Amino acid sequence: MDDSNINWILAIACLLAGIGIGAAGHHWLNAGASNLQRLRRRLAERDRELAALREGLDDHFREVGRLLESLRRDGEALAERLDWDARDLGGKPGPTRGIEIETDAPAEAPHKEPPAPRDYADGKGGTLSEDFGLRQSGEAPQPPRY
Repeated sequence: MDDSNINWILAIACLLAGIGIGAAGHHWLNAGASNLQRLRRRLAERDRELAALREGLDDHFREVGRLLESLRRDGEALAERLDWDARDLGGKPGPTRGIEIETDAPAEAPHKEPPAPRDYADGKGGTLSEDFGLRQSGEAPQPPRY
């Protein structure tokens, strides 16, 4: 073979090898970008689902609030009706707000201060008192001599 043919063959082989290496590098680098794009799509989808759930939860709470208000109004109307019926029958009217339940339990005793815990100084002296181990004299303690 001729030297010029070898040069052309080497040039073509290097060109093909460069194209192959470039294609492989592009494939590997582009795979990371496609994974990132796929993750972004999944994140956007999750955000849409979360927004839909929040909106549904808001609607649910609004509906529960509306039902609770309706229940309160119905309860007041029922109490008013019972009051009117009691007056019509000659009885004494019931409470105007809320329903009182009569029980046989005695009324609660007035609130008393709980006793101090046993591990707290009660001020009567002893090892748990706040001044235990303090000198009673007026002189300041001296640092130890070494």
